[in-house]
Amino acid sequence: VQLQASGGGLVQPGGSLRLSCLADKTIYVSNIMAWYRQAPGKQRELVASITNNGGRAYADSFEGRFTISRDNAKNTIFLQIDNLEPEDTAVYYCNLNYKLVRTYDYWGQGTLVTVSS
Repeated sequence: VQLQASGGGLVQPGGSLRLSCLADKTIYVSNIMAWYRQAPGKQRELVASITNNGGRAYADSFEGRFTISRDNAKNTIFLQIDNLEPEDTAVYYCNLNYKLVRTYDYWGQGTLVTVSS
């Protein structure tokens, strides 16, 4: 499975962005897709996840301004980020995880979000 993340860019503080991640295959078993981010000089951290049934979970400190959603018909997940702050500057990665006999874990290439005036 290949994941293609898009939607990043340069945005001013207070602005919004909607990131997308397209999977090139449909996964017919239970799975979780997620967004992670890695800021300069920091470790990659989980932002939010969503199951194929639409169950959402947010990591601490990402409630409120971040909204994860999913369109199973289009094999796509989204991350809406509102009221962007300079501290949100990072490469945002999408992830797909599912288990079918063994665990499969896939990563997209990342999309860069830069928040700056």
